[in-house]
Amino acid sequence: MVRDMQGPRRRAVCGLGVIAAAAAVVPAPWARAAPASSRQPPALAAAGRQFLAGRLRHTTVLQSFAVDERRGHLYALQLVAGGVRLPGERTALPHAERARNGDLCLNRLTLDGSAAGHMYLKGFGHGGSIGLQEAAGGVTLWTEWNANPSSGYGRGVCRFRFTDGQLLERDSGELATYRPVPGSTSNAPAVDVTHRHLLLRYKRHGIPRFALYDLDRFRARWYLPLTDFAQPGAALGLPFQGMALYGNYAYQLLGSAYGTGNPASSGGNTRLYRIDLRTGRVVWQQLERTAPGLSPREPEGLAVLRGGGTPRLCLGFVEGPAGSRTFRLYDKTLS
Repeated sequence: MVRDMQGPRRRAVCGLGVIAAAAAVVPAPWARAAPASSRQPPALAAAGRQFLAGRLRHTTVLQSFAVDERRGHLYALQLVAGGVRLPGERTALPHAERARNGDLCLNRLTLDGSAAGHMYLKGFGHGGSIGLQEAAGGVTLWTEWNANPSSGYGRGVCRFRFTDGQLLERDSGELATYRPVPGSTSNAPAVDVTHRHLLLRYKRHGIPRFALYDLDRFRARWYLPLTDFAQPGAALGLPFQGMALYGNYAYQLLGSAYGTGNPASSGGNTRLYRIDLRTGRVVWQQLERTAPGLSPREPEGLAVLRGGGTPRLCLGFVEGPAGSRTFRLYDKTLS
């Protein structure tokens, strides 16, 4: 296992709680006022068009996804289903225990929805976000890591190469592991390889926050955030369903499936946010109306597609009866 570096540089960043508190009050040195045009992005306000429909290896729902546009692959995380016995296990475990353990299945699909491989990640977390970097001969993936046994959510993040059929444990030597905010939980990463940034969502004392890092310094375990602020919209009490990162902006998805208190006739409670990372402020948000006819239409995951010259935001939704869930992805222009 690759561990956090020791010595003066490592100790110098252990006071992240103080840094984060200061960053929440004082804008980062690189912060600038958001341009007025960013407040009303008409293309982003439109309903998305269907990009992909598919089914995952297990009956549990999609949690998050990332797209390798160069090779034509989708990588999608889900919790391992109950009743599945993984290699090296004596018995099959129930789903509730899989969720507590943070046991994930990482699916690889082609962009027509066909299965193209999988991995198992034991003790990693809930799978709330995933990042992707191209690497020679394959891809490197970022996920949460080291699930808290009291919640099933990760206390750090990690990166690893995709290897079809491999099972990774939380202490596997193939992992590069990172604990940027000691004492935190619900860690989830998003990566912008174009602008070399990593966005971390985490919780301390039950409060969700976002921290933005220089990607290359983060990989070197230099955990000084460019900015750190409370997650907007958390007071609504809606489930956090995904995030994406591109340039100066973060995007987040909140909401729940249709059901009691959230009937289909209402159009749903799914909310999409655009957040200016230079100020930590929401510059645009809306009730998301993409694919209102799905059932149960639970929002699950965000990603940015960079191919074709114009970046696009991709949103995931789950549909179908319990035990037979499928997913659909929709995209819209980022402007």
